[in-house]
Parts: sequence; structure tokens; C-alpha cells
Amino acid sequence: MTIEIRSAAAIDAGILLGLIKDLARYEKKPASLVQATEEDLRRDGFGPEPRFEARLAFIDGKPVGFTLFFPDYSTWEGRAGLFLEDIFVAEAARRRGVGRALMADLAAIVLARGWRRINFRVLTWNPAREFYHVLGFAHLDEWLPYRIEGAGLRRLAKG
Repeated sequence: MTIEIRSAAAIDAGILLGLIKDLARYEKKPASLVQATEEDLRRDGFGPEPRFEARLAFIDGKPVGFTLFFPDYSTWEGRAGLFLEDIFVAEAARRRGVGRALMADLAAIVLARGWRRINFRVLTWNPAREFYHVLGFAHLDEWLPYRIEGAGLRRLAKG
């Protein structure tokens, strides 16, 4: 078994979208809730102003996982970090080192770019939380996620 990790390219938009839909199902949501399209991914990940980067994991040439991330910034540290929007490993590839390889890949990217940290959010029920602790990640229980979208966002924008 060989695990290969490489940067996604525009031609990989279909593979990436398929894995994103698999992630939705893993998160107990119907894949039909994924509104992103291959064109969205090509435009926003591989256009003139990329909004994210993605890395794909393969076992023996078959796509089995991905990470999707972008830079964030710490005002206190005065340095960039990496915000991991999503990590996913297909069920058949779990417990084969793919998740660890994807996280090690991100750590190497962070260090090579002179960034300071990796930030991400995990669903409370996700069994991978223990895996993240084993890797050395800490749960920041004093920080709570907040979000505004849809009608609330439109109301706020109106002042």
C-alpha cells in the first residue's frame, strides 16, 4: 500500500467534489445539501485569486481523502496560520495512516511557509477527536464558534 499526497489541480475538481459529498454523508447530511459545483471549486481554488488550497490523498492511485485549507492570521502573534476547513478520509481507507499523513502534510506546509499553527473545528460527536488529541492538538474549550448567514446576514448588512 502506497499513500500519495499531492496538491489538487483544476482537473481534480470532480474528485474533490465527490470527496466533499462523501464528507457530507459522513457528517450525517445528505450529499444533496452540498451546493458547491465543480465550477465553483475550479474558480475559487484554481483561478487567478485562489481562496483555498486542497491536497488529495491516494492509495495505490485511488483518491481516498482530502484536506481543504486557507491562511488565517493571529493578531497577537503577528503571523499567519492555516485554517483547516475540512479533512476527510474515505471509510475504506481509515486506520491505514491516511489521516495522519494528511495532517503531517499540513504541518510541513505550515512550517515551510513560516506560519505558526493549524486551526480547525470538529463536530462534538466526531470519533476522530481522540485521533486529533493523539496527534497533539488541543481542544480550545474557552472559544465558541459563531456564524451568521442567510437572512440574518442580509439584515445585518443593512445596518
